[in-house]
Amino acid sequence: MMDKTMKDVFLDELRLCEVGPGQTIAVLSEGDLLRDYAEYSLSAASELGAHVIDANLQVEQAMDASERIANVGKNPLSSYPAVLQQCCEADMVVDHMLLLFSHEQIAMQEAGTRVLLVVEPPEILQRLFPTPELRKRVEAGERRLRGAKCLRFTNAAGTDVTYNLDGQSILTEYGYTCSPGRWDHWPGGFLATVAADKGVNGRVVMDVDDIIFPLKRFVTSPTEFVIRDGAVIEINGGSDADMLKNFIDEYQDPRAYAISHIGWGLNAACKWDVDLPGIGMDGRACYGNVLFSMGPNTEFGGDNDTPCHLDLPMQLCTLMLDDELIVDEGKVVPVDMRV
Repeated sequence: MMDKTMKDVFLDELRLCEVGPGQTIAVLSEGDLLRDYAEYSLSAASELGAHVIDANLQVEQAMDASERIANVGKNPLSSYPAVLQQCCEADMVVDHMLLLFSHEQIAMQEAGTRVLLVVEPPEILQRLFPTPELRKRVEAGERRLRGAKCLRFTNAAGTDVTYNLDGQSILTEYGYTCSPGRWDHWPGGFLATVAADKGVNGRVVMDVDDIIFPLKRFVTSPTEFVIRDGAVIEINGGSDADMLKNFIDEYQDPRAYAISHIGWGLNAACKWDVDLPGIGMDGRACYGNVLFSMGPNTEFGGDNDTPCHLDLPMQLCTLMLDDELIVDEGKVVPVDMRV
């Protein structure tokens, strides 16, 4: 992929999404941000025989992905009902705005439109280009997660927390989408779910060099989250704990302390590096991590739409689904999920 032009890379991506004749593809962007990506998407979809809609919102102040990921769910599309309707009527939307956790994205999916998020820099899109093999690993995890009643994860720093799953929604990310109503993110490589209401209890202790997103920084000392009935009731530790509490409290929304999704990474091409450009898919999807999250749950059918979302990827954790060992101190155990 690194030897291909971006135009060809986008063409390969939309082929994976099975774009073709008879389909309508809406390409969503705002102002001049990622305008080159919008042109690549429009060109690729046209070359594959689809009808294309250039859904470019002319806004006074466009917000890039790194800004929007720190304030999820808010976007200018809500002020453009005609464009939103076009997106809901399309077969697929290529999202260059970052609609993640938004009511607008959910409306598209409920209408049967598949959605592909593409906002990462070219070097990330190329290095983490999705493959059918990655999809197989993620879907192997999905099959196990779908049948599980309890998820438990631990680590040497003192984490011991359980999630009562009770048949909740599952999010799979392998980097492309072919099914009506399905959202994905290029690049991807992990899966996640949420617990039943009030179904998370225990403690999570992030250790040194675990990652805090969207702040894109490593933890510098052990930081404890005490969880009761699905919400964090204490954050204890040093400067990282103080910083996290201040970050959350700036939103003035107690729902930001709710536990969101839990999952694990399966993309072996990812790097554990917070200094890479983009919004941090390397850390989120890194092979063998456990991704612990706080904040909104609308992607999973919930009603918590707080704009404060923390993704907290952790290394060297052990994760079990019921009695099956899935990740053992950062090593993926089931054969059909291993590289």
